[in-house]
Parts: sequence; C-alpha cells; structure tokens
Amino acid sequence: MKTECFLHQSVADVFGGYPDTLKPKMMHLRQVIFDTAAGTQGVGRLEETLKWGQPSYLTPDTKSGTTVRIDQVKSAEGRYGLFVHCQTSLISTFRELYGDRLEFDGKRCVIFKTDEDPPEEALRHCIALALTYHLNKRGDQLPF
Repeated sequence: MKTECFLHQSVADVFGGYPDTLKPKMMHLRQVIFDTAAGTQGVGRLEETLKWGQPSYLTPDTKSGTTVRIDQVKSAEGRYGLFVHCQTSLISTFRELYGDRLEFDGKRCVIFKTDEDPPEEALRHCIALALTYHLNKRGDQLPF
C-alpha cells in the first residue's frame, strides 16, 4: 500500500521542511510504518498526526499500541529516529533482539543514519512490537 498523501497539512509541512538528504528516508520510514500496521493483526486503523512537533502514529480504534513518532535527531547531524514512549519496555526489548544491528538513544529512540538503509526486517518487527504493545501488556495473543 503506497501512502504518499497526507490527511493533515501540518504533517505535510513537517515532511516538507526536512533537508533533501533526509526527506526520502523519512518518507520511507513513514511508509514502512503504514505497511507494517496494515499487515499486523490487531492494529486496525493508523492515525497520523503531530505530537511534540513530530509525525506520530497512533492506533485510536484498537488502542493496541503505543504512539510511534519519527523525526530527525537534532543533536546528531545526518541521523533520524523512531521514538517510543520512554516509560515502555520497548527500547530494552529492541536492544535485546537487535542490539547488534540497531543503534539506540536512551530509552526512547532507535537511531538511523541518512547514508545507510536501516535493516528492514528488524525495523518492521520493532514497529509491529510498538503498534501491539498494549496487546502484549493485556496478555492478548500477539499477532506474530
């Protein structure tokens, strides 16, 4: 499923403001989030909005997951990230599963470099875990 149009002008404006080297990476990451949500049982409709000025993805109907945010990492040039709530156990889970393939910032972010492609399988799995985080906490059957 190709998701190029934006439902909210404010989100489009954020993507439009990214540097030319970053915008294609951010658009790809956005597409991976939508594709992963569509292919993950229990997630339902994905809502794209802004939270803290960052493109954010929520599961408003099923409430299956925690909010996933994406943005450039302002403190590190040429870097962008996938952010999750720091009070979840997600980053520690991601570290346990993919510590040899992904880079992290504290308890809130997976960091990617603009001059490299992220490991697609690991990225999709991390996104699916975030979008089903509350299913796991409730003890519901995980979709993978």
